[in-house]
Amino acid sequence: MKRKKFEWTGRLILIIFSLILVLSLIFFITKQTHKNTTEQLLTEYMNYINKHEYEKMYKMISKEHSSNISMEEFVKRNKNIYEGLETKDLSIKILNEKSNGKEISYLTSFNTLAGEVKFQNEVNFIKEKFEYKLVWKDSIFPQLESTDKVRIDTVEAERGQILDRNGKVLAGKGVASSVGLVPGKIQDKENTIIKLAELLEVDIDVIKNKLSAEWVKDDSFVPIKTIPKVSELELMKINPDENLVKLKENQEELLSIPGVMINDIEVRDYPLKEAASHLVGYIQKVTAEDLEENKGKGYDSNSVIGRSGIESLYEDKLKGQNGCMIYIEDEFGNRKDIIVDKPVQNGEDIQLTIDAELQKVLYEQFKDDKSCSVAMNQYTGEVLALVSTPSFNSNDFVMGMSDKLWKSLNEDERQPLYNRFRQVWCPGSTFKPVTAVIGLDTGILDPVEDYGNEGLSWQKDSSWGDYYVTTLHETEPATLENAMIYSDNIYFAKVALKLGENNLTSFLEKLGFNKEIPFDIKMSISQYSNTEGIKSEIQLADSGYGQGQILINPLHLASIYSAFSNDGNIIEPTLLYNPNYNPNIWMPEVIQKESIHTVLETMKKVISEPTATGYGLHREEYTLAGKTGTAEIKLSKEDATGTELGWMAVFTTDPNIENPILLISMVEDVKNIGGSGYVVQKDKRVLDQYLR
Repeated sequence: MKRKKFEWTGRLILIIFSLILVLSLIFFITKQTHKNTTEQLLTEYMNYINKHEYEKMYKMISKEHSSNISMEEFVKRNKNIYEGLETKDLSIKILNEKSNGKEISYLTSFNTLAGEVKFQNEVNFIKEKFEYKLVWKDSIFPQLESTDKVRIDTVEAERGQILDRNGKVLAGKGVASSVGLVPGKIQDKENTIIKLAELLEVDIDVIKNKLSAEWVKDDSFVPIKTIPKVSELELMKINPDENLVKLKENQEELLSIPGVMINDIEVRDYPLKEAASHLVGYIQKVTAEDLEENKGKGYDSNSVIGRSGIESLYEDKLKGQNGCMIYIEDEFGNRKDIIVDKPVQNGEDIQLTIDAELQKVLYEQFKDDKSCSVAMNQYTGEVLALVSTPSFNSNDFVMGMSDKLWKSLNEDERQPLYNRFRQVWCPGSTFKPVTAVIGLDTGILDPVEDYGNEGLSWQKDSSWGDYYVTTLHETEPATLENAMIYSDNIYFAKVALKLGENNLTSFLEKLGFNKEIPFDIKMSISQYSNTEGIKSEIQLADSGYGQGQILINPLHLASIYSAFSNDGNIIEPTLLYNPNYNPNIWMPEVIQKESIHTVLETMKKVISEPTATGYGLHREEYTLAGKTGTAEIKLSKEDATGTELGWMAVFTTDPNIENPILLISMVEDVKNIGGSGYVVQKDKRVLDQYLR
């Protein structure tokens, strides 16, 4: 009997122990499942914010315990705040749980347009029909209440100026006139729009669309177009600019229309106008494509962006970073709490080595030509001017260019939008000093050897068929000095043949041909052939005097010419001004000093000899050296419609002169206006003003 009682007691204990174990396991699993469920729910809810899926967030909240907020109100509230702040990369970290996982404390962080935001928050869950729902209390921020608003204040960064070497403004703050309409003061809407469209050269539909914008009220000023501000002081001059007079008359007619107002506004201004537009460039309002390409760089729909030239090249430095404060405002309009505050960072000023006065003088001399000019301090490599003509006015892009003006610029056969100083051109006789130093450096050219007077045309032998090298002046004796003074094509053709293809091309490679120029602005690469090498004797002979397939960038040519002032070292060109700048050598000792000295003396005589091609530049008060050049541009030898490029490369030879300068100018279509002599006279006036 006792044994049966013992067995029954043991079984009972085993049953009770098993039951306790099962219940404990169930409790543990239930608790763990509950814990995972609420944490996972919170994580899922927060992930929907990154995806902007606010409707799915709404389905996860308890409507009854969340003030019975409607889906429309919920979506609007969250969308306005999260997307208004440009929230991204939101993440959370669970800190702890209370009340059996019904209350969770967590740390959240996300990036906004004002920077990173971090804060600690709590959320409650409640069980409804066997599932947990989040209790939404408008707790996007812990201190945010339902009657509060999240505000954003933005302080726009000032764009940096572009300055010349002397601090003169090339691009900076300016004042323009904004022409607009006040709807409540318009008397005859239809005729007003028609007349305004005609005077401002704006499409009628553009004006109608601006007037019909949602924000427009009767007393609103609706800007239609920005136009140049007319300076009364400029008009008071004895001979005021005709364009300014026309602008003044146009504005007076605009103001006579009821409803039209003209206000002063701040704009980006380019004081040198056409004289520096290819160099400085211009800004424009960002497009949707710009915003897409520059995500995360601080641009918004009101931003501007550099579109060309220095404005584009140094956009990241010039634009700065807008300041931004995100704060909570209570129902009475008071600032309650600052969430994050990013101070404004204005853009940097960019100071160039450019001399604004020289830039203007060069432009004025060549503005009616198809030309380009490069000026450099040959001892430092500082680029003093980069001019391309004809030109355009950068201010027109800022003001809002009319279709009529845009069409005229694009259809002008002179191509005013084309940047000529970035291209490569046939150098003609300005290349002869290069051939000479190569000949001397390789030991192939004897400067006093007489290459023979061949008259005005010559060919090596009958294998050239009917092709002859021609020249404008007979040279006797045909030595290096006379050949340089009289620019004898035949002499330099013979030198090139004597050099041979390998000597010529390998040395040109050493001088930077077929290589990028180390310069801020990307320039076209100079070449000596359209193919891999020089393919014929005729091409080789023509290359000797800068024809054939030789093409060179004007800045590259200026860099090579700098060797004549630096004992054979080619100076690296630079565009950013530094008062303590130490010149960089692009190619050290690439030409022997003896070769440089010999050729330099002949180049001085190109300017100083009364019968020389560059004598028009001669001045007693300073010594110049240089070389003229005329390059024929035609499809074939028989082409009678071909044109000519006129060149002048000239530089001061005294290193102690106050304003040393190396100037290279090229003008297209000089065939019937004096050839290189036309360029010589233009450069003479430039140097007279600059060196004075």
